[in-house]
Amino acid sequence: MMNFKNFVMTDAILLEAQNDLNTIFDFIRWTFSCFEKANLFYGHGTDNAYDEATTLIFDTLSLPNDTPDSLLNSKLVTSEKKLLCERVGKRINDKTPVAYLTNKSFFCGSEYYVDKRVLIPRSPIGELIENHFEPWVEYQQVQSILDLCTGSGCIAIACAQYFPDAIVDAGDISSDCIDVAEINRERLDIDNVAFYESDLFKNIPKKKYDIIVSNPPYVDEEDFDEIPTEFLAEPKLGLTSGKDGLLLTKEILKQASEYLNDGGILIVEVGNSAISLEQQFPEIPFTWLEFERGGLGVFLLTKEQLLAS
Repeated sequence: MMNFKNFVMTDAILLEAQNDLNTIFDFIRWTFSCFEKANLFYGHGTDNAYDEATTLIFDTLSLPNDTPDSLLNSKLVTSEKKLLCERVGKRINDKTPVAYLTNKSFFCGSEYYVDKRVLIPRSPIGELIENHFEPWVEYQQVQSILDLCTGSGCIAIACAQYFPDAIVDAGDISSDCIDVAEINRERLDIDNVAFYESDLFKNIPKKKYDIIVSNPPYVDEEDFDEIPTEFLAEPKLGLTSGKDGLLLTKEILKQASEYLNDGGILIVEVGNSAISLEQQFPEIPFTWLEFERGGLGVFLLTKEQLLAS
């Protein structure tokens, strides 16, 4: 279908949809068609117009992703139709990500509350957590995990869920992020994770961890200047880290060994800044991890490798 870069949702279009559409199926078809016409970027959990449309509709109506087809012909009440039209309009006209419209995002099988104070969860590190970071550690031996730059708390909380016998600490420099992370901890009833307002290691407990994991800001200035509008809705503090995107990563590399147990591992996501990192630190033997569900720019180092570098 043709992509109309200047397509906007006018009040007339939204009112027509609210008056003429009736069922969930109607709204899926209409929203999909509108998204196909609009100049949208998909990068917050979906990669196409149809999945984006169904995510917006199902999450707005509090329906599961596996809602039976038999329910899709259910009629919607006026308030539901009005809310859907408002959110479709904001997704197209304001380029607001769906997760901010619905305040919902999913990570490692759990639903998280998100708003514009935090990045929307999407890290491939989730796949590592689901696999208990094996074969890099022995699952039953892991007793302590640290998550730096925790944002919404999704990585720390997922670690707490998949390692119920471990103690998980997590930090973020933003008090707003800590507030959202606490909301998610309470909602998911997690009692083996603690959040700290901390500039990297500054206010983190002085102890050793079996795993340190981090998804820090890593977008460099050049990439940020070309970033899709959807990402500008997210806090810049969570995206950028100096001219090369590696300011925080370099600090983590300097200090991580002091907080790791012998045999412990450091895992950090640096995305497109991976090439620059290797160029700046050719002596460090980064192990770049691969993912079945896609994702790149995540490295692993052992404590011993950090000390030797």
